[in-house]
Amino acid sequence: MTTSNATSGLQNISGTIVLAGAGKMGGAMLSGWLARGLDPRRVAVIEPYPSQEIAALATSGLRLNPLPKDIGAAATLVVALKPQAFREAGPGLKPLAGPSTLVVSIMAGTTIASIAAVCGGSVVRAMPNTPAAIGRGITVAVAANNVSAGQRAVADALLRATGSVEWVADEGLMDAVTAVSGSGPAYIFLLAEELARAGVEAGLPPELASKLARETVAGAGELLHRSEHSAATLRQNVTSPGGTTAAALEVLMGANGLASLLTRAVAAATRRSRELAK
Repeated sequence: MTTSNATSGLQNISGTIVLAGAGKMGGAMLSGWLARGLDPRRVAVIEPYPSQEIAALATSGLRLNPLPKDIGAAATLVVALKPQAFREAGPGLKPLAGPSTLVVSIMAGTTIASIAAVCGGSVVRAMPNTPAAIGRGITVAVAANNVSAGQRAVADALLRATGSVEWVADEGLMDAVTAVSGSGPAYIFLLAEELARAGVEAGLPPELASKLARETVAGAGELLHRSEHSAATLRQNVTSPGGTTAAALEVLMGANGLASLLTRAVAAATRRSRELAK
């Protein structure tokens, strides 16, 4: 895995970077690039419905919705469209990708082969997640065979601007990656939501239950992030034999408990990711 610093890596990137799609994830990536010193004049954004924040960046030199002929072949094309939108808008990106263009896709369920067929270039397929918006995302990436070491380093720097990056050699893993980390934040938010609801059922005022659930999930996540111990060890450290936590975990870890539900949930998301590729 590339371990270069994201800031220095971004400053070493040459040529024009085109960002196709500046919604929540694309916008988070763009914010990360600029926060780490990338010159906005190096970036062209294609986004038919830009947010006020994205539109405001045009005053700093960022090119918003320029004509393809005014961009030419980009050094790097980052595709942050929804898979459904890519089917319609993808062919319009082809003039931007020459033979030496690095194409970085963060689209769920969209294979390297299908991206290359539409855009050309050398493709890196990546799956980030929404904590990228606060620089705490995790992205998994896989590179096509024709991606050079230099292009991989560029992709790594662009992706690392929103959090950590892991590289895999097998593209077949990306559907499960999408199910675990790409969709995973929603599972955690549901946990906070349902923990608050259960607190209300146990007699807590709704506002207090919501605050307790939110801060507990956030604090436990931060502890897991900082600790050298595994999640299993941290769980065991909280659990006294015969205590209140043990009583709750007996329910959560039962035959039809959390383990079974998450296994089925991840399997369902994995299947859906594969369906999107068809």
